[in-house]
Amino acid sequence: MDTLTGLLDGPKARGAFLLRSVLSTPWALRIEDRAPLSLVTMLDGAAWIMPDGAEPVLVRPGDLALLRGPESYTVADDPRSEPDILIGPGQICSRDGASVATSMALGVRTWGETRPDDERPSVMLSGTYLAEHEIGRRLLGHLPTLLVRPAGVDTTEDTLVRLLATEVTRAEPGQEVVLDRLLDLLVVGVLRSWLAAPDGAAPGWLRAQADEVVGPALRLLHDDPARPWTVAALATEVGVSRAGLARRFTALVGEPPMAYLANWRLAVAADLLRDPGLTVAAVARRVGYGDAFALSTAFKRVRGLTPQEHRRLAASAEAGGATDGETDGVPGEAVDDAAGDGPAGPSSSAARSVAVPTTVVLAAG
Repeated sequence: MDTLTGLLDGPKARGAFLLRSVLSTPWALRIEDRAPLSLVTMLDGAAWIMPDGAEPVLVRPGDLALLRGPESYTVADDPRSEPDILIGPGQICSRDGASVATSMALGVRTWGETRPDDERPSVMLSGTYLAEHEIGRRLLGHLPTLLVRPAGVDTTEDTLVRLLATEVTRAEPGQEVVLDRLLDLLVVGVLRSWLAAPDGAAPGWLRAQADEVVGPALRLLHDDPARPWTVAALATEVGVSRAGLARRFTALVGEPPMAYLANWRLAVAADLLRDPGLTVAAVARRVGYGDAFALSTAFKRVRGLTPQEHRRLAASAEAGGATDGETDGVPGEAVDDAAGDGPAGPSSSAARSVAVPTTVVLAAG
């Protein structure tokens, strides 16, 4: 599979929080929900999105804004409007410490506050992923805090926005699944636009998908992480020399092939560990480690906690508890393979900082 497919097979929405907000000016919402990823679009009226520590960005009807957590932000009709509604963890909405969930309810998945004389209030549609999924964190670690794709870039996705706006207020059997999949499709569209944009600041390991040599190599590693890969074996599969592959892979991806594979294996393992039906030994075999001890050693060294601790914390987070705060294990951040060959697996760690832009606004058309 390609890298984006691998990513989006991880953070599938499962019971995502979808909400249609109807608000008369002036209005401002303070978002401190610590959600890993949210999508916001305006159906009517415009809004300013203001991530903490960044310049406000105007979002017009049809624009799609992706917000990466856990950073807080404010959404308002005007940058000067003071927020009086706080949205906290668990999507709990309050004003001055008191819940407003009931008093501001306006129907199925609809919420807000309007004046009788306001014939055209602002209408905002938002979708929030409530739990982190480890393979997806490989990309989330590189996403800007705010990514905006203007309306009109893709007519299919513009249609999806209208469809989601219709479906969000329906209460049909299986409606939650319909909404989850529509949200997924919109997120995929924004990410694809970001990856295709020449000035989108996407990481090299994602852009390398299009390379005629590195792209196939990445797909092989993703499709079969348990195989005892060496740089030489990988080079043979893609039809180039060992030195040529190592040089080109490192230049485009930002790290040697075996270091990338070691990180990928741990990311896949972290995702699999969320399944209580899999033992640590079974997970180890699926990702290319000889036994549970070998996986535990690598996992502890790179991520700072054991597989069992990760499993407990992940279960707590998905049940509504605090996130675990472990390292993300994004490519180019944790594992470094100085030799550049030999079976990938536990290797020395060398933390490297990843420069992530705060805000990216894609060009229209």
